[in-house]
Amino acid sequence: MTRPTLTQATGPAHTRILGIGGVRGKNLVTNDDVAGPIDSSDEWIRQRTGIVTRARAGAETDVLDLAEAAALRALEHAGLTGADIDAVILSTVTYFHQTPAGAAIIADRIGATPAAAFDISAACAGYCYGIGQADALVRAGSARHVLVIGAEKMSDFVDPTDRSISFLLGDGAGAVVVGPSDTPGIGPTIWGSDGAQAQAIRQTHSWKDTQTGAGWPTLRQEGQSVFKWAVWQMAPVAQKALDAAGVTAADLDAFIPHQANMRIIDQMIKQLGLPADVVVARDIADTGNTSAASIPLATERLLREGQISSGALALQIGFGAGLVYGAQVVVLP
Repeated sequence: MTRPTLTQATGPAHTRILGIGGVRGKNLVTNDDVAGPIDSSDEWIRQRTGIVTRARAGAETDVLDLAEAAALRALEHAGLTGADIDAVILSTVTYFHQTPAGAAIIADRIGATPAAAFDISAACAGYCYGIGQADALVRAGSARHVLVIGAEKMSDFVDPTDRSISFLLGDGAGAVVVGPSDTPGIGPTIWGSDGAQAQAIRQTHSWKDTQTGAGWPTLRQEGQSVFKWAVWQMAPVAQKALDAAGVTAADLDAFIPHQANMRIIDQMIKQLGLPADVVVARDIADTGNTSAASIPLATERLLREGQISSGALALQIGFGAGLVYGAQVVVLP
């Protein structure tokens, strides 16, 4: 018997980001608000992190509310509706339900059913992971328009007395629509992980431990280890993303790193040798560290405030718990 030859889907040669949207927690929490429980001060926090305030959502708002709002803004910016979306990717580590995936609920809320929908857990690299997957889905012909959302309500996992990470954290969501393009708009994704350093950024204990009275888990990090890893190992990853895209630092209009710490950002600029005219995202100063949401939120702000314009070439890189990382060069919507 002659077996039939399978047909494989193929899609457009190129993709790009078509629209973007972002929302932040409505409550601005100052350094003075968080300094007391960690025996610190506004001056210490500013010097160590560059943070002045962090945006946090109220108890009435959950992570899916933030994700939905950002998604609707991205669709509007792209001139599309939920019915145009073929796949929804939600990157988050702060959604409380193991199942069903939050992405499926978002797809229903925005009118994208029956779009494929799934969550990814890659912490602060999650948005870049999502962009890499969306690019591949469109070019493979598995989807025409993919909605990528990075959404976090980090304040749900804050221990006010923790001096390692909790005072850094904010809440928000950023979303983009990825679709076909006549010219390349998303460079190759450089990504990876180092599970040997899993304890560097972690949850204090597992959900199972709560059954035996362990209490609500919160986040911790080994600050110095994370700082050294981010500064010395992530700049080479960013350089690989530039090389893979066939561009140099001098070709960039913007650098949009994960908003983890202002000192990390400054050191990465030096390591990469970025020209002075490259716009650098510094959203962390009044938004805080929003994990998977930080890169799209910082991007949306640069565009909204006119610091960069549509069509700008940007290098983005996310890195965090896992330890995981992801980077690519993109053309901004």
